[in-house]
Amino acid sequence: MAKEIKKVVLAYSGGLDTSIIIPWLKENYNNCEVVAVAADVGQGSELTGLEEKAKKTGASKLYIADLKDSFVEDYIWPTLQAGAVYENSYLLGTSFARPLIAKRLVEIAKAENADAICHGCTGKGNDQVRFELAIKAFAPEMPIIAPWRIWSIKSRDEEIDYAEAHNVPLKITRETNYSKDKNLWHLSHEGLDLEDPANEPQYNKPGFLELGVSPEQAPDKPTYITLHFEKGVPTKLDGRKLGGVEMIEELNRLGGENGIGLADIVENRLVGMKSRGVYETPGGTILYHAHNKLEEICLDKATYHYKQQVAIKFAEMVYNGEWFTPLREALSAFVTSTQQTVTGDVKLKLYKGNIIDAGVTSDYSLYDEEIATFSEDEVYNQADSAGFINLFGLPIKVQAMKRQKLEKAGK
Repeated sequence: MAKEIKKVVLAYSGGLDTSIIIPWLKENYNNCEVVAVAADVGQGSELTGLEEKAKKTGASKLYIADLKDSFVEDYIWPTLQAGAVYENSYLLGTSFARPLIAKRLVEIAKAENADAICHGCTGKGNDQVRFELAIKAFAPEMPIIAPWRIWSIKSRDEEIDYAEAHNVPLKITRETNYSKDKNLWHLSHEGLDLEDPANEPQYNKPGFLELGVSPEQAPDKPTYITLHFEKGVPTKLDGRKLGGVEMIEELNRLGGENGIGLADIVENRLVGMKSRGVYETPGGTILYHAHNKLEEICLDKATYHYKQQVAIKFAEMVYNGEWFTPLREALSAFVTSTQQTVTGDVKLKLYKGNIIDAGVTSDYSLYDEEIATFSEDEVYNQADSAGFINLFGLPIKVQAMKRQKLEKAGK
């Protein structure tokens, strides 16, 4: 196989894994050409100096693909509209970025006439599945190289040894070697002291949190915001119309300042193990809360309840890398249909890690004050409920009567 591969497209972040993969590929695949691809999904300063670093490490070129708008419009908003949350806590920040990146990798690999695509995901993680399922969806015959599954390196310490031996520049040390993934939506932290669920995350330690502060360090004064949604998509913040990227950036700032969106999770990975991670998702946490609040008044009971079931399946599929599948597309079609009336304004109070509801309005609201009131009304006839209860409770009554009859008969 090594003789056949002359050019490899590498998913490149400039982090420890992908930095050492470049010289490793050249060593193990007959000095093949390595084309690095960095996807800009909102990781900001992490992209600075990547081209120089990639070329110094042995890459022939670096593509920086600006995918931020597509990330928001085609992946984040549909997932938000679905209300998809994995295991009640994880807002899928890494999960829905991977299919987008993999799709772009395939496009560049085809344009470059590459012989293979390579990624730096470990054999223990979920990302290997997410990348490879997406690659299979668009280039089913493309060979995929996953070094972590075949090389002799077994730990991040050994990766650092390899990097030092091959003069690969690193921004990390062995002591501060958290495994992190950052994009527009979130930042994840794994490894080191976090590997033991008994250890409290060091939220107040300088440099640990990057998108905000701990609730204890948040201001003593609350921040009020008003979000406007159009068909389930946030379009305005405090009356200002914002694009998707701007909206998330601004909410990340506001949420971060107020200690919003910290999640400490022991999650069930697709590959079968439990894994502990700490996630920062300040803007996303605000948006999920606000979107659900608006759905409370805009969706009928049956749709709202069924959509909650769909959300669980949707989240599992996103987490498992099944974005480019008929079922996910069908679920999205259902979700889109439910969002036609999810338009209105949600006012929230942000205070020391809490999101407190402060009012919700919509022209499509199904809440009728005249019906719901505890005061006198002429709309709801309370006597009607007696017949309803008799019919609704009929199965319970029949079962109880049968039980009593059997007891009397000594059975």
